[in-house]
Amino acid sequence: MKKILVANRGEIAIRVMRTAKKMGIRTVAVFSEADRHAPHVRYADEAVCIGPAPSAESYLRGDKIIETALELKADAIHPGYGFLSENADFAQAVGKNGLVFVGPKPHAIRVMGSKLAAKEAVAKYDIPMVPGIDEAITDVAKALSVAQQIGFPILIKASAGGGGKGMRVVEREEDLEAQMERAISEAVSAFGDGSVFIEKYVSSPRHIEIQVMADTHGNTLHFFERECSIQRRHQKVVEEAPSAVLTPTLREAMGQAAIKVAQACDYVGAGTVEFLMDAQHNFYFLEMNTRLQVEHPVSEIIAGVDLVELQLRVARGEALPLKQQDLKIMGHAVELRVYAEDPLNDFLPSVGTLERYRLPSGPGIRVDNGFEEGMDIPIYYDPMLSKLITHAPTREAAIALMSEAIANYEVVGVETTLPFGAFVMQHEAFTSGNFDTHFVNDHYTPKTLLAQREKEAQLAAKVALWHYAEDQKKLRLPKT
Repeated sequence: MKKILVANRGEIAIRVMRTAKKMGIRTVAVFSEADRHAPHVRYADEAVCIGPAPSAESYLRGDKIIETALELKADAIHPGYGFLSENADFAQAVGKNGLVFVGPKPHAIRVMGSKLAAKEAVAKYDIPMVPGIDEAITDVAKALSVAQQIGFPILIKASAGGGGKGMRVVEREEDLEAQMERAISEAVSAFGDGSVFIEKYVSSPRHIEIQVMADTHGNTLHFFERECSIQRRHQKVVEEAPSAVLTPTLREAMGQAAIKVAQACDYVGAGTVEFLMDAQHNFYFLEMNTRLQVEHPVSEIIAGVDLVELQLRVARGEALPLKQQDLKIMGHAVELRVYAEDPLNDFLPSVGTLERYRLPSGPGIRVDNGFEEGMDIPIYYDPMLSKLITHAPTREAAIALMSEAIANYEVVGVETTLPFGAFVMQHEAFTSGNFDTHFVNDHYTPKTLLAQREKEAQLAAKVALWHYAEDQKKLRLPKT
């Protein structure tokens, strides 16, 4: 493998290219017209424009991406995450054209891309699953029958997708029909498939996921867990590794369960097995993401590995150079997704120009970044600017370092999730480890953030006043 095309943009494109270059592999960037001057374009050895700004005309054009890879004599395509990363047809087309897809085989993508097919695949492996129906339905009467059997509250979830789309919590029987219709409509709009499944709603859930990696020689490893319970609109904002609540026994049980899930679909490459954990620390299989995750840095930091390097080695047919017993948890890592979103306005995207954009730096601070000062935030793509990661010997130290890094991250021109991140790092529920996926609903409102800002401003004013008073006490010698 001498040259790879990275079929993505922003920070993940740069992240993959950085490791490829370290391994002596040349890189090809693809870009839309909106990203012509983006950092990932300059970072690559070669770059090709593949279409207009809308992703449907550029980053989702698998045919153009494959055509470009062949023209430039690339050996492989790394999809990053998002866009075509979990598209089985694209993965299959890559292989048919004699290229290596840096990811799992199309079969695994298809199986794990359907929540119901995934549950069916892992059922024989004795992995705990949330009680519910084992088939996709669109019939309200059948949904009511299932709900009555398992008891309210229930969760309606789109079979064909994620990201919170087509998802509804139903507390009462009389609300089921209306919520079912909304979930189906949203699923059709988002995924072209209105089928949903019904399962028991787990109250006070934590979102725990396990990073896995498998090669073509029969080896599958897990790289411990990530805590991903701080979410807005069912999407993660803060992640950390390891979780504050897992015991070594529970960690091993979940790790082995994740390995079984990977083996259930003959998995190859990097993947993430997601679990829900209830208040009693029972865990249930949720789904598997068949790609590198946004939050992969916290896992590679505490495990001391480069997951992208392992991906590329596996794609070259190499055996994993590690055994499970070689892996140990080293310290604690926290990640904040820095989105161009306004936390005072329901986290809606914030469009504008990065008039000032300065990144924090120092020991234990890592920024996977895709933007630079003076750039506009495109309206066509996910509004994530970067991932801010801190690492320290203890959870408390990693959180404190994150607060410091957030304070030193300068952004002028757009609103970001940095203030929300600061709010999370200082909240007692988070620092104590006593939180779940309802953290935002239970603890956060724009008013609380404004109140915190006002308190910080008052404290800063008092500190400035004290320094001024102390300065006035000093003996001032006349000039000679």
